[in-house]
Amino acid sequence: MINEFRGNYYFLSNFYSAPVTYEGITYENNEAAFQAAKVLDKIEREKFAKLDPSSAKRKGRRVQLRHDWEKVKYDVMYQVCLAKFTQNEDLKKKLLATGDEHLEEGNTWGDRIWGTVNGKGQNHLGKILMKVRDELKEND
Repeated sequence: MINEFRGNYYFLSNFYSAPVTYEGITYENNEAAFQAAKVLDKIEREKFAKLDPSSAKRKGRRVQLRHDWEKVKYDVMYQVCLAKFTQNEDLKKKLLATGDEHLEEGNTWGDRIWGTVNGKGQNHLGKILMKVRDELKEND
């Protein structure tokens, strides 16, 4: 089981620096793409493009959320992760190399929605990454 996205598995983190193009805008990392998707205005989204992950996360906390965010956020994360691993061949190979390992974003900052704390949580990011990995296997 891979239970944290650090060290050799940091590439699984949304904070990992890898360009990703999502809905016509290229971002420096997945976190920026995900946070930008909280708004619908393209000009506002573009302001996230060159941000480092921490700055993008901070900025994402201050935006007026799009009306349907709670309904679409998991699909947005899936689309952003799929983009990351289809647009970066080296990362695709690394994800596929995890085989059938269970992927869990264990963390110490209290995120029990996208990850887990002490093994407890919903682990949505890990589940999305496993889904992306399965789809990449099928299409390889």
